[in-house]
Amino acid sequence: MSLLSDASVVDEILDEYRSALGQAFTAYRNHCCRVLNFCLALCEVENDDKILQKVSIAVAFHDLGIWTAKTFDYLEPSKQLVRDYLAQENLTSWTAEIWAMIEFHHKLGVYSKHSTWLVEPFRKADWIDVSLGGLKFGLPVDFVAEVKHTFPNAGFHKRLTQLTWQQFKQTPWNPLPMMRW
Repeated sequence: MSLLSDASVVDEILDEYRSALGQAFTAYRNHCCRVLNFCLALCEVENDDKILQKVSIAVAFHDLGIWTAKTFDYLEPSKQLVRDYLAQENLTSWTAEIWAMIEFHHKLGVYSKHSTWLVEPFRKADWIDVSLGGLKFGLPVDFVAEVKHTFPNAGFHKRLTQLTWQQFKQTPWNPLPMMRW
């Protein structure tokens, strides 16, 4: 299991949204790079360009709707952004899988509908990061620590806490609209 420090696909995509991300650019980029590394490690593959590209695309777009649509109910805006990107890149055959990766990345239980898709390792990878490494899903403590050290938090979790509080004040009956059961 080796750390991937070159996230060129993620960087290419996020550069297009630098102004929408504003001050959150580094925090979101580092979150994406942490999730990318955790997902690839959970997939237990190295040097698979197709998996790297799919996960890179999904990770770049998975929370992006928070900033582009200015909403904490961001799954649909994020999926629309990735749909447009996949069409532009002639990768529409990946749409269903990457949409599922985005739709279910906050699913509380196991995703088992399509066992060959990358949805479940992606879900686990995001939970590893959201839990600040408290959840590891079998990844070595040293690897999780190395990823966190290489891609510092930069205020990402603090911003999520602020957004959760704002959402709760606006819609206390639906404080976490991105959660799936």
